[in-house]
Amino acid sequence: MESTVVVLNWNGRKVLPRCLESLSRQSSDSFQLVVVDNGSTDGSADEIRKCYYKPCEIIRLPHNMGFSKANNIALRGVTTPYVALLNNDAFPEPDWLESLVAALQKYPEAGLAASKLLFDNARNIIDRAGDGYTTAGAAYLRGRGAQSSQYHEEEMVFGACAAAALYRTEMLRSIGLFDEDFFLLHEDVDLSFRAQLMRYRCVYVPQAVAYHRASSTLVHDSSTSVYFGHRNLEWVYVKNMPWTLLARTFWQHLLYDLLACAFFLRIGMGRDFIRAKKHAMAQLPVMWKKRKRIQALRTVSDRYIAGLLERESFLQRYRSRGRGEGLRSED
Repeated sequence: MESTVVVLNWNGRKVLPRCLESLSRQSSDSFQLVVVDNGSTDGSADEIRKCYYKPCEIIRLPHNMGFSKANNIALRGVTTPYVALLNNDAFPEPDWLESLVAALQKYPEAGLAASKLLFDNARNIIDRAGDGYTTAGAAYLRGRGAQSSQYHEEEMVFGACAAAALYRTEMLRSIGLFDEDFFLLHEDVDLSFRAQLMRYRCVYVPQAVAYHRASSTLVHDSSTSVYFGHRNLEWVYVKNMPWTLLARTFWQHLLYDLLACAFFLRIGMGRDFIRAKKHAMAQLPVMWKKRKRIQALRTVSDRYIAGLLERESFLQRYRSRGRGEGLRSED
């Protein structure tokens, strides 16, 4: 086997069967499947063997341990050269995995590969074409809202959304797995940033298409998404941004937070936003220790990281939120 596919399931009775069926139709059968059930209470874990007839490993967790820790449990046992993560609400095309593996084989400097995610209920619209990161210290979804015919070129990008991504196992052993303090949201942005700091690039693979039923597990602009999204956003920024770029981007980052606060106050989610920032600040000493380890291991220049950052467009972000698109679903 050259790759492992890890599917994380939590109460996915409505989506998991279709996800597993999509995996059973992959053009490459040189992979092993691991399904991690994150303490589901809807009976979906009992349906796995019925939905997927090939041999697979099932890891049943006693309760919901969060995206980061649950995936890490599976990732620690991976022995194949490549490992893919796939959400239970993402449904890949038959050549999805084969295309991702081929891309990492083509680009030895790349440590991870991003899929082209299209909305499942609007397949002509892009959900995301990899992740980006801006000069305001905030992630955004590349291509969200664009026509599916766009973003058709293979290219290097900042990072990969873990809803459907492929990683070199060797890279994960080198940079570390997901930060379990995050629990969920932005853990993939954090991992992508750490990869870039150690010169592992990310290749966007437009041929690797998956259809995403967005917010089937985590409701958009729910208390949960606002809290974890905006708490963890601060931790990504503090842990990973090099010193000179911290100084250069701080005022944009502060403006981003102020505008985001105003937005969430306007829609009645201000309490969740403020709670997120309070808890983020309370854990800064912990994140600062992690920062020291990360920065000590980095092998790229500040100029390299600066070249990955895209100019923040506050107006575009606000307009996108107003249209319900979002530049990052939890922002």
